[in-house]
Amino acid sequence: MQPDMKTVNREILLAFWKIHILHHAAEGPVVGNWMLKELRHHGYDASPGTLYPLLARMEEHGWLSSTVAGSGPKAARAYRLTEAGAAVLEVVQAQMGELVGETRLRKEP
Repeated sequence: MQPDMKTVNREILLAFWKIHILHHAAEGPVVGNWMLKELRHHGYDASPGTLYPLLARMEEHGWLSSTVAGSGPKAARAYRLTEAGAAVLEVVQAQMGELVGETRLRKEP
């Protein structure tokens, strides 16, 4: 049985998007269009209608800060990791390590 990927995306994989965003923002500024391509590269069904509100929410939480280069509605907005975002990323990385370890153990015969 194939899972309903729309539901899987909304309920689980959307959190993975956030981790990707925090990770790449830790490396340097990211812009939405680049992030869309990066998420798609990793197999996520990323759309602008989901990504941009997600970036805005992450900024509202204080995990990202942004600056706009240029003017007008199509001006690129660059997102950078904040100190709070770095703390969140650290927590998530620790939890991911624990989760990966546990799920790998269960697959072994």
